Amino acid sequence: MDCVYAPSQWSRVRLIGVVAMSAALAAVLPGGARAQITPSQASQLRNAIGNRIEALTILGGDYGIAAANFRSTGKFNFGESSDASLAVTKLGGAGDIGDPRPLADLPIGWQPRVQGNMGWLDGTQHLHSDLLEGDSTRIKAYGIEFGGGARFWVNNRLSFAPTVMGLYGHMTETYTANSAFMRANLQEAQQLGLIDWTVDTWTFITGVDVQYLLTWDRTIITLSSNPVYYHTESFQTSNPHIQVNGNSQTWANILDVDIPMGVQLFGHELRTGGYYRWTGLYGAINEGLHESNINEVHGRLVLDFLNQLWKVQWIGIGGSYLWGGNITGWTVGADVVFRF
Repeated sequence: MDCVYAPSQWSRVRLIGVVAMSAALAAVLPGGARAQITPSQASQLRNAIGNRIEALTILGGDYGIAAANFRSTGKFNFGESSDASLAVTKLGGAGDIGDPRPLADLPIGWQPRVQGNMGWLDGTQHLHSDLLEGDSTRIKAYGIEFGGGARFWVNNRLSFAPTVMGLYGHMTETYTANSAFMRANLQEAQQLGLIDWTVDTWTFITGVDVQYLLTWDRTIITLSSNPVYYHTESFQTSNPHIQVNGNSQTWANILDVDIPMGVQLFGHELRTGGYYRWTGLYGAINEGLHESNINEVHGRLVLDFLNQLWKVQWIGIGGSYLWGGNITGWTVGADVVFRF
């Protein structure tokens, strides 16, 4: 079972939707001051907010997307600039329990699988536009995820693992108004559910992890593909205008290499390796993050504890570099694998 802890890290991001729900206001409102926010503008903003709540819930609460320190410069997607920071912390993992056992009279083996995660997200964005100069918005969120399924072995190399999970998310947005426009329209924006809101969501998650194992001497190469579907709905909000009901999909493809080094340290063998992961983003998570895919290169250095410490296969450190069309980033954390 892989268990990864990614420490809280501050970041600058180009994704306007990642850290601010209200930044979209600058995209739909004209440059001159207005007396009020029109119904069509409010409706457009609420749709964007729903997508971004779902995207941030998955980003912060789902174990499958790495917590990282993202950085970017330049204009944002709506042509408005801002100064943003985002901290994401995650503790979670997934793994198969025991050795494969026969499935009835079929020539297939199977073993139970468990998955879970706890995640926290804290982001702040300072807005820079003619209309909203000096304003800032802050998002705080946490999520708890748990589920599982089973891994089925077609042979000793090819397996697939269908899983079902549930994710509870809680998110709060607070807006600080310094601009003349928002000071004049603050109460209306609050009543319309565009700023200063709290929402609780549930997410149904299902996926299939397909793996193929290759060996070369003692080196293990794992090829895997994991399409995942998310459906998110809100069940409690501070404002009746805030409603979430959306669908997202991710598709992760991974090449993992595990290399025993034949070197002893503190009585344990050193192992190295890592993986390359490409994750495609579709649906609400694509629209909410304004990102079509994320690439990740991960390296690790661990000590082998197999059969030497209760249920622990290895303990060490790992780090990743991530990039996409709009972002780059990095993360460092503990790399721990259990074998039950």
